[in-house]
Amino acid sequence: MEFSLFGSRCAPHAFASADFAAESDDTIAEWAAAEDALLLESLMLNLDASLRIHARPQFFCWTQGLLQSLINHEVLVCALRDGESLSFRTDCFSTIALDSTLFGELFLRDPGVVPGLVKAWEELRFRPVICDISNGVLARELEAIGATRLLAHGTHDTEAQVTSFFTFACRPGTAGPRQAYLLQLVAPSLHAAWVRSQIEGSTTGNEKPAWAKILTSREQEILHWIRRGKSNFEIGRILMISPLTVKNHVQKILRKLNAVNRTQAIGKAMELRILNP
Repeated sequence: MEFSLFGSRCAPHAFASADFAAESDDTIAEWAAAEDALLLESLMLNLDASLRIHARPQFFCWTQGLLQSLINHEVLVCALRDGESLSFRTDCFSTIALDSTLFGELFLRDPGVVPGLVKAWEELRFRPVICDISNGVLARELEAIGATRLLAHGTHDTEAQVTSFFTFACRPGTAGPRQAYLLQLVAPSLHAAWVRSQIEGSTTGNEKPAWAKILTSREQEILHWIRRGKSNFEIGRILMISPLTVKNHVQKILRKLNAVNRTQAIGKAMELRILNP
């Protein structure tokens, strides 16, 4: 893997023609200002949302939902130092991977990943690392879902020892200087929210609450296959019902969960513990 820091802003495009009028520059400036305003609003919404996270399903919904507006990613691996300097325990979050825990296991087992990322992060004076991963078992699994660009950042204690480390696996071209800067801003909230979710998770039982029955068994079955990326036609083939019947069930699921799309429905179902994260 090659590690590099993207800390500077991209230079504006140099136009070959001088035919652009002053109003064109004003329009570009207005677009940039509007984009910055939306980005700032998204950042504030994310920081506010992080304060309300006290359980793993809530952390899942945040990182795979609202946080995607700042750092679009396919897999998030959260690592917390466990005693020794490079000994971690991990947790993974993804809406596209059938078994996200696999990435956490490979993250620790692949001998070059953790030491390489942490070393690069330390050499960059604890600033985000952006790299492309191309070798090893983890690289092959990430390549299968098209997420070979890594964006990594962590937190450290007063002795400059890593305490937590967050690695976002992204599609090529989706992680750059802006995402690295945003990750620096949200990292403290990311760390605090995840630690709270770990504490809450160790003190609660695994029983589903009564309101998890908000969906019928058929709707839960369909949501199970939606989570695995199946289309209405594919679900119909699996359950031996028509695609139109599946569509009707999906509409009921969205309405019951107050969700606008399938991804949000999956996130809410996990938050309600209807589906296991």
